[in-house]
Amino acid sequence: MRILHTMIRVGDLDRSIKFYTEVLEMKLLRKKDYPDGKFTLAFLGYGDESKTTAIELTYNWSVNQYDIGTAFGHIALEVDDVYKATKEIKSRGGKIIRDAGPMNAGTTIIAFVEDPDGYQIELIGKK
Repeated sequence: MRILHTMIRVGDLDRSIKFYTEVLEMKLLRKKDYPDGKFTLAFLGYGDESKTTAIELTYNWSVNQYDIGTAFGHIALEVDDVYKATKEIKSRGGKIIRDAGPMNAGTTIIAFVEDPDGYQIELIGKK
């Protein structure tokens, strides 16, 4: 078994695709409209889905905003250099909500960025 994808609902699919491709430099792997269900799915990631995990963005055509809720935590991305990654993300218009630095009660370097819908994405330095 392996993890295939994580699904999040978004209020503006084009805005979210732009964020994940331009700010976090993911690739749009596939996108499909489902007219009978009135929704669109877009899968993004850093490589072929047969080998890597993807993020599934679900856009329900009649909904432009969601409450994230208290159970969702964050998506985590491994990066070579958290300090460099946060600088690059800021330069591409990304919103850093926790600057790069050691995690609380630990030494692992982390940072957090927020996507346009308010989802938190943790950047974790390679070990």
